Amino acid sequence: MSIIQPPPLRVMLCDDSSTVRSALARLLETDPGIRIVARVGDGAQALAALDRAAPPDRAQVVLLDLEMPVMDGMTALPLILQREPRPVVIVASALTQRGAGATMAALRAGASDYIPKPGASAGALADPHFRGELLAKVKGWARLGQKPAARPAVMPAPAARPSVPRVRTGLRAVVPTVVCIGSSTGGPQALAALIRRLPRQPAVPMLVVQHMPRGFTAMLAQHLDTLGGPPVSEAREGDVLEAGRIFVAPGDRHLLTRAEGEQVLLRLSEAPPENFCRPAVDPTLRSLVATFGHSVQAVILTGMGQDGLAGCQLVARAEGQVWAQDEASSVVWGMPGAVARAGLAAEQGTPESLGDALAKLCGRRA
Repeated sequence: MSIIQPPPLRVMLCDDSSTVRSALARLLETDPGIRIVARVGDGAQALAALDRAAPPDRAQVVLLDLEMPVMDGMTALPLILQREPRPVVIVASALTQRGAGATMAALRAGASDYIPKPGASAGALADPHFRGELLAKVKGWARLGQKPAARPAVMPAPAARPSVPRVRTGLRAVVPTVVCIGSSTGGPQALAALIRRLPRQPAVPMLVVQHMPRGFTAMLAQHLDTLGGPPVSEAREGDVLEAGRIFVAPGDRHLLTRAEGEQVLLRLSEAPPENFCRPAVDPTLRSLVATFGHSVQAVILTGMGQDGLAGCQLVARAEGQVWAQDEASSVVWGMPGAVARAGLAAEQGTPESLGDALAKLCGRRA
């Protein structure tokens, strides 16, 4: 019996650099399930190409540079998202502070995700991690077909929220002392969806470890701080771990804790990367279990690889609790899938439903 293969995923490349367009095309076309249907040099050309193409040839995913002549990416983004059928937009961002700020603005405007803009050197193009991330984001977001721009800036009243996921029979709904949320590929949007559901001042502190480069994490924290949930800031050496706040691990540093008298302080570590990442989820969870013992709650969201698995094993062994994003809502079910397959996840759900469950579990500060 012959197996009918699905049609290839159609991708448009929009970048003013022909070198970058060629580099991205070479990387993407190594996957037989992807076809490059257009290569354009600015936003106006991208819009014209979308309007000109017949539906079977119209791009489903647009890789969009933000800094271009004629029409830049930020101008083109909302116009691209108005096209029907609506394509997924992933922005290509320079690894600079300015690039980080523009990336977060694009995510707020409806882009699904970002990729670091590749260098033209052979080493940059041969980097298997970059190729893996690029393919995962393009294919993952196309599969989900999510449209973040359609989500309201302020979530509706609690009555309109989906039901809180049930805790499985035999598991205790333990109120934690601290919550650690780990994420990677697709994480910025998942984090935003979860944090929108939390009360303004939850009764416990929360740490976020998102795989992101230096500079981007500060902008991510600023972005998450605007969503109406708890106050969010990038963690600094010596910060006091306080209830009601969310601390984001800074890029290129592991986020750890240490007890000093009655307080718990945050530490930033330059120890080697783990799971090819710094910050990584595992060292944060190890540190939290060493500091707090059984009262740690881990939440693992969408991401490639299995960072967080070893840390969640420690959390479970210490009788803390582990939750994971479900496969259907994950851009990449790598990190949460590893936890779920290991039998560690007491609950699985969408970022929104996990946020609702955390809000119910952790309550508000008195």
